[in-house]
Amino acid sequence: MIQATDIVKSFDNLRVLDHVNATFEDGKVNMIIGQSGSGKTVLLKSLLGIHAIDSGRIEYDGRNLPDMKEHEVRMLHREVGVLFQGSALFDSMTVLENVLFPLQMFGNMSDEEMEQRARFCLERVQIAEHALSLMPAEISGGMQKRVAIARAIALNPKYLFCDEPNSGLDPQTSLVIDQLIQDITQEYNICTIVNTHDMNSIMEVGDNIIFLKNGKKEWQGSRHDIFRSDNEALNHFVFASQLYQQIRKVHE
Repeated sequence: MIQATDIVKSFDNLRVLDHVNATFEDGKVNMIIGQSGSGKTVLLKSLLGIHAIDSGRIEYDGRNLPDMKEHEVRMLHREVGVLFQGSALFDSMTVLENVLFPLQMFGNMSDEEMEQRARFCLERVQIAEHALSLMPAEISGGMQKRVAIARAIALNPKYLFCDEPNSGLDPQTSLVIDQLIQDITQEYNICTIVNTHDMNSIMEVGDNIIFLKNGKKEWQGSRHDIFRSDNEALNHFVFASQLYQQIRKVHE
């Protein structure tokens, strides 16, 4: 579990996160949602330690990130997997080599064990054997995302961060990625945090959702709770389209 307590973050005297409190649970797809400029990306990067917060606590199972020494942060990062927006695969490496990379950098396995682990992760995300020797440019965007997920889970992380995992994907492929993230989260009891504005993802796999507005947490609940919410800002964000207004009427 990751617990954010009273987080404040400013840039050039502009407060971007304003005393944010949120709980991100194990075995659930925890989502951070909100309009552009709401602070959701800054929150994600603050949780990762990319941005140093001005005040507050970020506790990884009781370990406060801001208090950690450099070597403790390095140890923590071995427990963290990251799925970057756009996949961020290495163009000069094959599919298999991309997944081997974190194992070679941070693992302590033999070469044989690393290859077995990389192949297992790729098989888990349904990448066929013949694709392992291909370069990222030779596979589809959806396959690139699945390879990136395999790389993110290669070190068997306790915490998984996903930044706009469906960016650039068609709706059908997005559903496949959503389901894969949810399956892996539940199967390995990972604390998964997803930064997204994709309403389909929110409605499909949002187990625990934090809604930000102007740097403040406006609401927290599940995808099921959304239909019963009387939070005006949340409803305006979620049910902006006529389609979702119709869906809400069905649930009322």
